[in-house]
Amino acid sequence: MFTDTNQNGLPIVVSSVIPYRHGFTTRAGGVSVGPYTSLNLGSNRGDDPAAVRENYRRVCAWLGVGIDGAAVTNQVHGKAVRIVTEEDRHVCQSKTPYEADGIVTATPGLPILCFTADCVPVLLCDPEAKVVGAIHCGWRSSTADILGEALRQMAALGARAENIRAAIGPAIGSCCFETDRDVPDAVERYLDGDTDGLIRRRDDGKYLVDLRGANARRLGQLGVRAEHIDVSDECTYCRHDKYWSHRYTHGVRGTQAAGIVIS
Repeated sequence: MFTDTNQNGLPIVVSSVIPYRHGFTTRAGGVSVGPYTSLNLGSNRGDDPAAVRENYRRVCAWLGVGIDGAAVTNQVHGKAVRIVTEEDRHVCQSKTPYEADGIVTATPGLPILCFTADCVPVLLCDPEAKVVGAIHCGWRSSTADILGEALRQMAALGARAENIRAAIGPAIGSCCFETDRDVPDAVERYLDGDTDGLIRRRDDGKYLVDLRGANARRLGQLGVRAEHIDVSDECTYCRHDKYWSHRYTHGVRGTQAAGIVIS
């Protein structure tokens, strides 16, 4: 179950399946103005860098570290998942020296963050092995099987699929994720045809795709237990007042984060 919380003035959405400090940020709780009001975490969107820095500081403080204390993704809509350690703590607004749409860690006290504005954020946790992951699942990353790669990298750190908890956060829903035929074709291949209820064809020839549901189904295929998978029912496009939505704003928008830390 997903719940809205307020942590020192920062609205955070959390999942009951994750036992560590974690959550999904919203648009609120920051200092940015104009089309970036208020918690924009994207340094490349055209926002005032000082405002982005303060927003990022607030998120890092929520996760228990200073502004340069977290590790972050560097997203290119690929399937690379990187194991991060103390050496990967990111200096705020500096260039990230790797490309990875997902990161995993077994380092206590090292928060990890991925970023979205309609794509699917997935937080993973094996509380037995003390391994966590933050995965950006756009449709290209998803259908390239980034979750399969994430579980392989977590397994390298001692995690087991049957112990993994997964929180699939707010993202564009099947109500609004309108696509051409290429996306459902890719999802069909991704799930080996197990797509019942995930794809709808409209009368105009367009398709509506449940990408969160597709990622939940893939986690099940990978051995994650159904009772360990929590899926948000909030659509970022429908709730553009609460979340950043790339499609709703036609690209003039901020960026939100999903974060987790082993405590």
